[in-house]
Amino acid sequence: MREVLTIEVGQAGIQLGNAIWEQYCAEHAIDNAGKRKENSGKDDSFKVFFEETGSGQFVPRNLAVDLEPNVIDDVKNGPFAAMFFHPEFLVHGKEDATNNFARGHYTIGKQIIDKVNDRLRKLVDNCDNVMGFFIGHSVGGGTGSGLGALILERLAVDYRKKPKIGFEIYPSPNLSTCVVEPYNALLATHWLLDHTEVSLLLDNEGHLRNLPRNNYELPSQM
Repeated sequence: MREVLTIEVGQAGIQLGNAIWEQYCAEHAIDNAGKRKENSGKDDSFKVFFEETGSGQFVPRNLAVDLEPNVIDDVKNGPFAAMFFHPEFLVHGKEDATNNFARGHYTIGKQIIDKVNDRLRKLVDNCDNVMGFFIGHSVGGGTGSGLGALILERLAVDYRKKPKIGFEIYPSPNLSTCVVEPYNALLATHWLLDHTEVSLLLDNEGHLRNLPRNNYELPSQM
């Protein structure tokens, strides 16, 4: 079996991951407790993204990382909490990057990068043959851009021959949460060009544009 590991960085990356895991579970007939429906067939392709525990539970091959604990706490208490069987794969620090690439990459991020690498090695050790990595993050915020770039840098050293595919949420002029988003995105893009084989560019405004204009309110932060 060849496996794919998913790394979610920052609030946007973790929220994006939540939506992705919900779709994976629906596609492979896995419920919120990590149990597979009995009539789901013998196809085992889902094991690319899920690991089976000794109790027959299927848990995501996933590492969620944030510099502050609030979003990680939401995951621990959310609908898929039972699937994340061990808290060591939900990594957080004590303070956020305050929308600053340098804090996420050079200061606060450096304080937890060794822990991130250790947890990632454990995920890799649980695999037969890692095919590659998915990385989900925003490049407008300090954590997604700065820490995301730092993680990509370490992946390039430790897993040089494994493909890295990024899902990057870029800033939108009408949905901006801070004035430095373009600078964070510019700095992060430098690392993306060097350390990802493929980047899929997303933006919140583009998705909202597809919704009926009168049926939604613009959120204060995405």
